[in-house]
Amino acid sequence: MALIPLQIPPGVHRNGTDFESSNRWRDASLVRWHDGSMRPVGGWTTRKANAFAQPPRAMIAWLDNDSDEHLASGTFDKLYYVNPSQTVSDITPSSLTSGSVSGALNVGYGGGFYGTSGNYGSAPTSSGVYSEATTWALDTWGEYLLAVSSKDGKLYEWQGNPSTVAAQVSNAPVSNKSMVVTEERFVFCLGAGGNPRKVAWSDQENNTVWSASATNQAGDFELQTTGQIMCGLRMRGRTLILTDNDAHIATYSGAPFVYGFERVGTACGVASRKGAVAIDEGAFWMGKKGFFSFDGSVATEVVCEVADYVFDDMNPSQKTKVYAVHNSQYGEIWWFYPSANSTENDRYVTLDYKEGHWAIGNLERTAGVDQGIFTNPVWADASGNLYNQETGYTHTGSVKPFAESGAISIGNGDSIMKVTSLIPDEGTQGQVQVTFKTRFHPNDSETNHGAVTLTNPTDVRFTGRQIRMKVQGVANDNWRSGVMRVEAQPGGRR
Repeated sequence: MALIPLQIPPGVHRNGTDFESSNRWRDASLVRWHDGSMRPVGGWTTRKANAFAQPPRAMIAWLDNDSDEHLASGTFDKLYYVNPSQTVSDITPSSLTSGSVSGALNVGYGGGFYGTSGNYGSAPTSSGVYSEATTWALDTWGEYLLAVSSKDGKLYEWQGNPSTVAAQVSNAPVSNKSMVVTEERFVFCLGAGGNPRKVAWSDQENNTVWSASATNQAGDFELQTTGQIMCGLRMRGRTLILTDNDAHIATYSGAPFVYGFERVGTACGVASRKGAVAIDEGAFWMGKKGFFSFDGSVATEVVCEVADYVFDDMNPSQKTKVYAVHNSQYGEIWWFYPSANSTENDRYVTLDYKEGHWAIGNLERTAGVDQGIFTNPVWADASGNLYNQETGYTHTGSVKPFAESGAISIGNGDSIMKVTSLIPDEGTQGQVQVTFKTRFHPNDSETNHGAVTLTNPTDVRFTGRQIRMKVQGVANDNWRSGVMRVEAQPGGRR
């Protein structure tokens, strides 16, 4: 008998065929690999049920001058404020133009059903072949809130009084697509005035002055890009501007030019207006078919071991709902996206940018903020519920946290092996179950063995040339699973 370690590297590999994921984790949900072991992601508790009437598409949290906590969120047709007592106020501007709750493909001639009004055989109802789901750009101006709806395009300011609504900022450009406040205290309107490549900025510390003169620092610049500006991210000393084709950096230089612009990446456009997030080390975003990072000097593609799966799984008509959240406690970026058969975000992909591996899973979230202002991350689902994330280990739903491997060759892979027992590496035994699936060749049907609750050792009896192993939590606990070992002996050749 020999003890054979099932040494599987952390993270999920799901590019290519099942056999290409040999000796790797191929499927997972609600687990992470951290500090050398697999463990469940934190659970969640309801912070505020039915906070919003529609799926939230943006969220921001901030402190006022008295250090009180505030949260705001935007849906396709509303802007909401949530106070420290979780009372929700509708602060929607009275002049807001409602947007679209979902994206749509093939608008106008050739799209839709023949003979149906507004579809095939009718004049186009909008330009182009794709209309995006409406999102918001939200940022703070001191203790005030600034907001731009991608549909409405006006710049609004809300001054913190729940009994009043947000008001349009005087003199600011209209028909904007996004907005960001720079570290130097300028407001950038992106896609300003209906020009998809134009960046317009206010005077420093004055968001009502937008016409350039010798006595102020307002100005504008048209990016040299073939794409359209999607979003902006505030970074240390600079502002990152992402289009659907490339990446640009705006650097403050002072009068007379105020800002200089430099392209720092090509063929690296962001998939959605909320698909990028800034961190201390730079920024990460989801592109059209890959993932990208900015390290302070240049944008580069991040090697992703689940990219094939994610982009094949995504509903292309709803790609503008992709939402990125930084989970700083674990050094992770989470992207929530709509799967092929869903119109709302129901799946996620995560990058552990400190340890360099990926994970996937099922979780319905449409917007969120990192911890910092709040003790825990606060995320929201499509029903408008707010949740405190990474709280305990209760995961609402029928699926418990799990990870399942690709094919694992027992021994050197050319001999049949008889497995008699499993030596677990588990933090607390009884919190995890293991199922094995065996086969003799890559295309053979599989035979299931288990699930078994782990003891030391665990009695298992099966024979095969290749196995797959599924590890699943059975209790709402912070379990740990490390390197399992099987006791096996050769069973000859077949």
